[in-house]
Amino acid sequence: MQKIKREALISRASELLKNGTVDRVFGWKRGEFDYDITPALFHSADELEKDFVWGSLCGANFSKYLVKEAAAGEGKVLVFLKPCDSYSFNQLLTEHRFPRDKVYAVGVECAGMLDAAKIKAAADGLSAIRETENSVIAETLYDGDIEFKPDDVLAERCLNCKSKKVVAFDEMLGENGEADASARFDEVEKLEKMTPDERYAFWQNELSRCIRCNACRDVCPACTCEKCVFDNPESGAENKAAADSFEEKMFHIIRAFHVAGRCTDCGECSRVCPQHIPLHLLNRKFIKDIDAFYGDYQAGEEVGMRAPVVNYTQNDPEPGDVVGGGANG
Repeated sequence: MQKIKREALISRASELLKNGTVDRVFGWKRGEFDYDITPALFHSADELEKDFVWGSLCGANFSKYLVKEAAAGEGKVLVFLKPCDSYSFNQLLTEHRFPRDKVYAVGVECAGMLDAAKIKAAADGLSAIRETENSVIAETLYDGDIEFKPDDVLAERCLNCKSKKVVAFDEMLGENGEADASARFDEVEKLEKMTPDERYAFWQNELSRCIRCNACRDVCPACTCEKCVFDNPESGAENKAAADSFEEKMFHIIRAFHVAGRCTDCGECSRVCPQHIPLHLLNRKFIKDIDAFYGDYQAGEEVGMRAPVVNYTQNDPEPGDVVGGGANG
């Protein structure tokens, strides 16, 4: 489904390695299964030709990896940025989390990423996933090939894509798109229409599945603290065994507050959650309220933009001004 072909990415990365612009490349490779795509670092054209993968299962956002990798070595690292990745890239630059001159960014046109979990749930004994021009084919061990319409197995963040526009790049592969988040807050609005008891029951059901694996925190581009509060035994909220308790729920609530105004809505938290908890909805609720109370704001749209929640003005809403409003979702 991706318009840009694997060969185009390999060719350009190999050229940049050969001419010395970069000395290593962030890309994707197959994991344990063909459909299990994972981030990887490549150092040569031969490695790229052998293992580099590009397609609609390459959902991983490389921006956070740059926090450590851009500071390593003397040369530049090449990173491919899909539209949603580029917002995280800009936000991390705003927070001075990696040196821009150590990174060569290639923007990549994106037509949306598939959700392998959706396909696995509907295809027992999944062995491989193939893409055709108009469909997605799941090869299974027991039921043969199962065909899906692409929209039925798109990642949720792609169904409600905030932007097809790459906002940070040194060069662009393919055509750059536009920002269009018209349906972005539809699911949040459904939650807001629930009664408090219904919302509590919804999140009770979702968060009770949490196993405290920390995958959401570890993948989140907005979580780059050198010492996380959840790893501090003196905090009272350190990592503990899974339990259906208030403390467990606070893990996600505290994290949502931590990234408020900085979350770019990249959807990585929900993508990596092994329990399929829609964690992005917590963050998206905060984004919706920030827009309502302070004016439209998109974290990572431009380097150097300050989030409304870190600026004080005399016109800032007071708690009493919003009681009964949309913020109470």
